[in-house]
Amino acid sequence: MNAYEFILAKQIAWARRNQIALQGSAIDRGREAYTTVLQDNLFQDLHPDTKAEIEKGDGGELTGNATKAAKMSAVHSSSAIGVNVFDYWKDKTISELAYLLGLCSKDNQSAQEIHFEQKFKISSKFSFDPNIDVVIQNDPESKIKAFGIECKFSEAYGSRKHPGLKEAYLTDIPEQWTDIPTLFEFAKTI
Repeated sequence: MNAYEFILAKQIAWARRNQIALQGSAIDRGREAYTTVLQDNLFQDLHPDTKAEIEKGDGGELTGNATKAAKMSAVHSSSAIGVNVFDYWKDKTISELAYLLGLCSKDNQSAQEIHFEQKFKISSKFSFDPNIDVVIQNDPESKIKAFGIECKFSEAYGSRKHPGLKEAYLTDIPEQWTDIPTLFEFAKTI
C-alpha cells in the first residue's frame, strides 16, 4: 500500500468509526471517501465570513449537487484541513497564531486578520489570479503585508504526475523574484 492509499484508508476508517456516512465523488459512483454532510468533515461550523470567502474562491470547495460531492467533503481534502486548523482563529487574536506558526516574535502585534481563498494578482500576463488557501493579513504599516499558507494533505503521495512549476512563473515575471533570490533558485529546481 502506498502512502496515498494509507492516508485515505485511515481517513475512511476514521469516518466509519464515527458513524459518518460516506459517498463517492459522483455521489453513487467512485470510492466512498466523501461525507454525505459537509459539516461531518469539519471540526466546527464555518464562520460566516470564512464561508463567504471560500464561496468567492475558484475551487468549488463547498458546492456539491445531485451528481457531484463538494470537494471539501472529501475525507482527504486539503481545504478541509485548512479550515479545520485555521477557521477557529477567525475571531481570535491573530498575532498569537502568527507567533505560534513562527512568523513573528511573541511581542509582535502586526498580524490582524485571517482570510480564506484570497486571490492575489501575480501579473497581468496570467489569465487567472491564484487563490491562497489561508492568508494572515498584517497591519498595513508592517514591512511584511501578509503571510500566505497553501494547505496540502495527501496530494504529494498520489499517483497523479505534476509537471512542476510552469516556466512562465520563472521567466515572465522576474520582478516578482527580486526580494527572494534563494526561493527563486529553489523554484528553478521544480
